[in-house]
Amino acid sequence: MKSAHDLKVNDDGSVYQYFGPEAYEGLENNWVDTSASGGWFVWVHFFGPTEGFFDGSWQLPDFERVGEDYR
Repeated sequence: MKSAHDLKVNDDGSVYQYFGPEAYEGLENNWVDTSASGGWFVWVHFFGPTEGFFDGSWQLPDFERVGEDYR
């Protein structure tokens, strides 16, 4: 099991999380296996949600690619 303490942290304190069927070399701890055998899913925890969350008018957006491919 991976730990948040083992993540590679960027110089500015941010953390890149990688999703895909294969890990980037050297960034295995920041990787989430999305291959069919990985059986992954996403948990989202809302702290202090607003009315839109409760009445259904706000929707969580789909994942989107941001940045470069680091392979």
